[in-house]
Amino acid sequence: MSISRYIEHTLLNPTATERDIINLCHNAIEHEFYAVCINGSYVALAKQLLKGTGVKICTVVGFPLGGMSTASKIAEAKNAIEDGADEIDMVINLGLLKSKNYVSVFKDIRDVKLAIGRIPLKVIIEISELNKNEIIKACEICLDAKANFIKTSTGYSKGGATLTAVKIIKKTVRDNAKIKASGGIKDYETALKYIEVGVDRIGTSSGLEIVTEAETAQVY
Repeated sequence: MSISRYIEHTLLNPTATERDIINLCHNAIEHEFYAVCINGSYVALAKQLLKGTGVKICTVVGFPLGGMSTASKIAEAKNAIEDGADEIDMVINLGLLKSKNYVSVFKDIRDVKLAIGRIPLKVIIEISELNKNEIIKACEICLDAKANFIKTSTGYSKGGATLTAVKIIKKTVRDNAKIKASGGIKDYETALKYIEVGVDRIGTSSGLEIVTEAETAQVY
C-alpha cells in the first residue's frame, strides 16, 4: 500500500487560518492522503472542500489535555460529526488514569464511543506522560471500552511517538485495535519504521515531505 494511504495530514495549530486549512485539504486531495486531521471549528469547511474526493475528515475531542467532562467530550464529538467528521480522536483523562480511577477512565471512553456509534474512535493516551505499565493499562481500558484505535500522542506534550511505546501498544492490543502514531514523525524513513512495527495510521504535519521522499526512493 502506498505510504500516502497511511497518512492523516494534520494541522492542529491554534493559529491555523482558513487559508491554511484550504491548502491542507488541497494537498490531501493531490497526494491521496487517507485523511486530514483538524480542529473541530474547521470540519464544516473541510467537508465542503473534500466532498466526493475520498479523503476523510478526522477531528480532535477534549484536545489537547483530556481533562474536561465526559459530557463536554460527547457534545464536541456529536457536533463534529454533524459538521461532517468521519473519525474522532479523543484525549484520555490522564489525571484519572494516574489516580488509578480506572472505572471512570473506562466510562469516559465508553460513553463517547456509545454516543458516536459506528464512527471510528481513536483514543490519545499521551505516551510521554505514562510509564510502561500505565501504557499497558490505558490500552486495556481502551479495548474494554471498544475504542477502534490507540493513538500515541497529541503532539502538544513533552514528546511524541516512540517505537518503543508502539511496540508495547501492539503487544497489548494485538489485532483487537489499530494504532495511530503521531508526534515527531517528519520523514519517510521514520514513517516506514512505524509501519514496520505495526502502525495503521500516521498523524503528521509533514505529509508532503514524507511522500516527496518516498517518490525519490521510488516506492511511492
